[in-house]
Amino acid sequence: MAPKQYRTPPQAPPLFTATKDSLLDDAKKICQGTRGLLDKLAKDIKPSDATFTNIVLPIAHDEDNAALSARIIGFYQAVSTDSELRDASSKAEEMMDEFNIEASMREDIFKLVDAAWKREAEKTELDGESKRLLEKEWKSYVRNGLGIEKGPKRDRFKEIKKRLSQIQIEFQKNLNEENNGIWFTRKELEGVPEDVLETFEKGTGDNEGKLRLTFKYPDLFPTLKFALDSETREKVFIENENKCNSNVPLFKEAIILRDEAARLLGYPNHASFRIEDKMAKTPKTVNDFLGDLRVQLAPGGKKEVDHLIEIKKVDLKARGLEHEDDGNYYLWDSRFYNRMMVEKEYSIDEQKIAEYFPLQSTIQGMLNIFEELFGFVFVEIVGEDRTKLSPTGKGEDIAWHEDVKIFSVWDDEGEGGGFVGYLYLDLHPRPGKYGHAANFSLQPGFTLPNGTRRYPATALVCNFSKPTETKPSLLKHDEVVTLFHELGHGIHDLAGRTKYSRFHGTSVVRDFVEAPSQMLENWCWTPSQLKSLSNHYLSGAKIPDDLIEKQISVKHVNDALFNLRQLHFGIFDMTVHTPKTHEEAENFKLSALYNDLRVEIAGLKGPEVQGLKSDWGNGQATFGHLIGGYDAGYYGYLSSQVYSTDMFYSVFKKDPMNREEGRRYRHMVLEKGGSQEEMKTLEDFLGRKPSSDAFYQELGLKGMKS
Repeated sequence: MAPKQYRTPPQAPPLFTATKDSLLDDAKKICQGTRGLLDKLAKDIKPSDATFTNIVLPIAHDEDNAALSARIIGFYQAVSTDSELRDASSKAEEMMDEFNIEASMREDIFKLVDAAWKREAEKTELDGESKRLLEKEWKSYVRNGLGIEKGPKRDRFKEIKKRLSQIQIEFQKNLNEENNGIWFTRKELEGVPEDVLETFEKGTGDNEGKLRLTFKYPDLFPTLKFALDSETREKVFIENENKCNSNVPLFKEAIILRDEAARLLGYPNHASFRIEDKMAKTPKTVNDFLGDLRVQLAPGGKKEVDHLIEIKKVDLKARGLEHEDDGNYYLWDSRFYNRMMVEKEYSIDEQKIAEYFPLQSTIQGMLNIFEELFGFVFVEIVGEDRTKLSPTGKGEDIAWHEDVKIFSVWDDEGEGGGFVGYLYLDLHPRPGKYGHAANFSLQPGFTLPNGTRRYPATALVCNFSKPTETKPSLLKHDEVVTLFHELGHGIHDLAGRTKYSRFHGTSVVRDFVEAPSQMLENWCWTPSQLKSLSNHYLSGAKIPDDLIEKQISVKHVNDALFNLRQLHFGIFDMTVHTPKTHEEAENFKLSALYNDLRVEIAGLKGPEVQGLKSDWGNGQATFGHLIGGYDAGYYGYLSSQVYSTDMFYSVFKKDPMNREEGRRYRHMVLEKGGSQEEMKTLEDFLGRKPSSDAFYQELGLKGMKS
């Protein structure tokens, strides 16, 4: 039972009772409300009278208020089991996006914001966060084309923005709803663990005796890791790269349109436009970083491949399959021999380690870490308490599915004992659900006009295997890391204490947003923390030290190859967004480029060796990141790793559970969100400029050329 002071949150949780009509009606209402406000401002205030307080502040308050329902309206498409609701959610989001594009290109409002900016940018009366809001608001109009002279060019820019927004929604919808699969015989799936095969659909009629593999992670990864038959793995790999080919033309169109839009704004390419307001500032900084890392990692990658080829040779010989050994190491060999190497040389048994990490107790352990480190308290809301809290009096109305867990989150007494917000966990796959692991901000936190606080609500949406009657859901170590990582985003969201919703929580630049979560992953590689998280699903025993040691010893196994794979994504992303001319953007052979770069950078062979052309697969069409906001930004995963390793090494490595440092991190980094320059946040916390030394040290490399 929760201590008394933590029982009744001062703010009701949001409702999830939408219908397909209400989603569209609510989206319309949001747009009408904002349009009404903007029309009124344009009518009532002359540029000569425009100030932060009478123009930018009311716009910010309207944005705060709209975010309370807008994010949830768009969330249904990721989690609803009802396809009509998902479609309405997509449609409503598209409507709001279109309206926002309209609003962000209103000349009359830009004139007012521009006047306020010129009048107040240099004044000292505004607090830092409000000043940043004024600057970002002004800049957003300029970046939205209001610096382009009125007429056909600006109209074209607007048209491109709308089309790109539609492409983004359609692309992600195709990925979410992708439901392809392959029928295999049990013989073809030999080696795949029985508890994985049990979850596959059983065939009837023509497919009698066969099992259907889908391309969802819980099917795909174990098959690529364990299937003995290399032809099965090859087939799965190739078909997975072709599972969403309807996105191929959309991806190409997006690349061409982004380039055209950037040139209309006066930038040499889309990457320059995107990176200007990130921590990196210029494409050159990014390309130098990726290029240097590539040079440093290449020898290690080659060494790792050579070693894996040896393992493959021995394996094929042992199975009497020497005739299959052509001396190549293929893309579909990667997960299989990686696993075999880890099992043989480190004698690690993933399944055995997983027995110590049943999902529910692992989550509890993670929440305990956040309680101790940051001074939070998590109280699960179940049964009667849901009924009491629900604004409708119905407990089921405050969750979107019966599997969802809900927590109220509080400050502990040392932090003041106040309410923090709501955390939701939606952990298992369902048809039509978002297929990866991610954190969704459902409602931001901010300060209301009357000075009181509005509290955030944040959700983790994951796809861990479902419990069966005999076994709970057991997490492999990499899933433990994923869960901690996503929970890290959730904590960032909950810890935010900003005035305006625009800067709340994880609303930071893309090349910093992963750093707080990546830093927390280190706890999953710390013996004392792994021990405290563990709890054997049958005996409740803690994981033995020798298993912990083995798990930690594999942290950097084939690390060069893993990071070269990240570099493949990052370099592909930068290549397609920095064409020298618009014509080059139009003529990119994207599939061939994607596959050729992967062979060049990661050194793994594809089906080209067997005579297929290098456009054999369309991996870019399955790559939601590059359409969903990480365009010219995928490098951020690697560069934020530099920041996160620096923070961990210099502050937490010697004592990961240091409460003082934990609270200092909470208040100096997490709390600030995007309310100040992220580089300032980082330098204030570290007490110096960030350095890449720890990152290279962690990878066993010597570091950047000075």
